[in-house]
Amino acid sequence: MSTLATTAAPYDAEREARARRLRGKVWSGFLYGLMTIFLVNVFLMIASVGLNSIAKVWRGTWLPDGWTTSWYFDAWKEFQLGDVLWVTFEVVGAVVLLSVLLGVPAAYALARREFFGKRWLIFLFLLPLMVPSITYGIPLATVMYQVHLAGTIWGVIFANVIPAMPFVILVMTPFIEQIDPNLESAARVFGARTPQMFLHVLTPLLAPGILAAALLVLVRTIAMFELTFLTAGSDSQTLVVALYYAVFAAGVRAPQSVDAMAMVYMAVTLVWLLVALQFVNPTQLVSRVKEHPQPA
Repeated sequence: MSTLATTAAPYDAEREARARRLRGKVWSGFLYGLMTIFLVNVFLMIASVGLNSIAKVWRGTWLPDGWTTSWYFDAWKEFQLGDVLWVTFEVVGAVVLLSVLLGVPAAYALARREFFGKRWLIFLFLLPLMVPSITYGIPLATVMYQVHLAGTIWGVIFANVIPAMPFVILVMTPFIEQIDPNLESAARVFGARTPQMFLHVLTPLLAPGILAAALLVLVRTIAMFELTFLTAGSDSQTLVVALYYAVFAAGVRAPQSVDAMAMVYMAVTLVWLLVALQFVNPTQLVSRVKEHPQPA
């Protein structure tokens, strides 16, 4: 009996191992299949828009009758893309700067101080991330119109800072918590005031987190439609709002020029994202902090 049991045990273990390997292969194949379908669909959608943006005319065939880049020049003139891109650059730059300047000190206070109502304050800061933008965007826009702030570029910047600053707080708080408070105490012992300590001691250590937070704010602000749409005027529209008006506003427009504008929007977003990723890799931020621990 013992011999049979000893022989059966390795056999069962080997069969179970083969079954686990088979399940792993099936699951991996399923995931890779889903990823492939998703990527193919995204590629086909982008390819269809890009193809239509350089097509002369379609006659019910798979390919158009000729190619042209004139739709891009028409879209640039018709939709005043030069002014729209400049406004987008101003809004995104101001939102990123204000969010970092306001969010980093707020994250420092939340990471270093304990006070009554701290959890409620954190909840208040993170509320714009948990609530859909349109929910608080409509009453916010109503108040801004009453104080004559909506319709201006400063109104658009203010509206976008509200959901952007929580990203900074959310990213920066764990970075600040991982820094040894003794470094700050040592800087104060040697006579450094709070601004000097923050600028010369904390800022170099927090640089990866600040860059990551700025990257999140940048990408979110470029794509933010609801708040910008509700608060923008005719001369303070960002690219995503101008694209919406190009599609749904009254009048007859060639679909090729609208697709050309969509390609410009996608190219601008991609270029800004690639430039940002040259300075920070979000997937390596945590590992960088762990590789360089602070002295006890």
